[in-house]
Amino acid sequence: MGQVTQALALREGGFAKGPRPQVPGDLHAHLELREIELPEPGEGQVLVEVILSPVNPSDFFYLQGAYGQPRQQGHAAGFEGCGRVIAAGGAAGEKLVGKRVAFLGSGSGSWATHAVAEAALCIPLSDAVRDVDGAALVVNPLTAVALVERGRAGGEAFILNAAASQLGRLMLGLARDEGLKPIAVIRRPGEEDALREAGATEVLVSSEPDFMAKAQAAIKALKPRVLLDAVGDQATADLFFTMPSGAAWVSYGKMSEEAPSLTQMGQFIFMGKTIEGFWLSRELLSAPPERSAKVIAQVQKRFASGAWSTRVAEEIPLDQALDRILPAYASGAGKVMIRP
Repeated sequence: MGQVTQALALREGGFAKGPRPQVPGDLHAHLELREIELPEPGEGQVLVEVILSPVNPSDFFYLQGAYGQPRQQGHAAGFEGCGRVIAAGGAAGEKLVGKRVAFLGSGSGSWATHAVAEAALCIPLSDAVRDVDGAALVVNPLTAVALVERGRAGGEAFILNAAASQLGRLMLGLARDEGLKPIAVIRRPGEEDALREAGATEVLVSSEPDFMAKAQAAIKALKPRVLLDAVGDQATADLFFTMPSGAAWVSYGKMSEEAPSLTQMGQFIFMGKTIEGFWLSRELLSAPPERSAKVIAQVQKRFASGAWSTRVAEEIPLDQALDRILPAYASGAGKVMIRP
């Protein structure tokens, strides 16, 4: 018999038909708090007692059936977390028993008191890394490293939107420390000084009437050739068409429900511009082990040193999460964390 755990379990399985909003209107429509029985960890898997688990935008897409993998009805939601390994299904995971790890909930989700995870996707945490940083160590930090590397491929400067998010701030700090010149785009004013302090060379506010004029001036001065996009709206498309020849639009999120219009298709032919997608799951599977180990060491070092830190909006008990996640998330004050 497997471990019985309290979990935020998915009400539905598979994919949904049609588009879904970035943030659902009611979590009760998609999740229920109940006990579920986890499978015994198999060969290469471990059982984790969860300490903290974050709420990411990808979690919202997944529970609505709009992510790149199908929902598993009755399974816990939640992609990542921090916890302590309490059992292993084989020799591959035995060395992790008793250790505090960051993990991906591959065998079961992390919004629960316990989770089953692949041992190969568990990262033993340094004592200097806080639980809140360990809980959010995989999705955002590894994405930040990969995307800043992609930005560097286009030269000294690159553009990123949703720059005031946790992920955006991680990218700004890393880019600054590596001598790059990121141009940060935000939707509402108020964060400009904080983002310059975080590492932005320029900060643009897409809702302001002079946005495009300021963007054109920044692009002319810094010549960025990579746009890292988490929003996918018309302002992003307009910005992309202002960029120089050879520019790449790298889409890794869809925070806007707006469908952008590509008004200058000739640029793909005559200016060699491209649009590409980035999905961390694909990157993790394709990266050589030595590359992954190097990136993970870099991420832990940045958290341990204080160069990176996770802003937390609120820690919510698991049994109150269905009612409290959405208001806390809407505050925009940082990561929402679930504590079993």
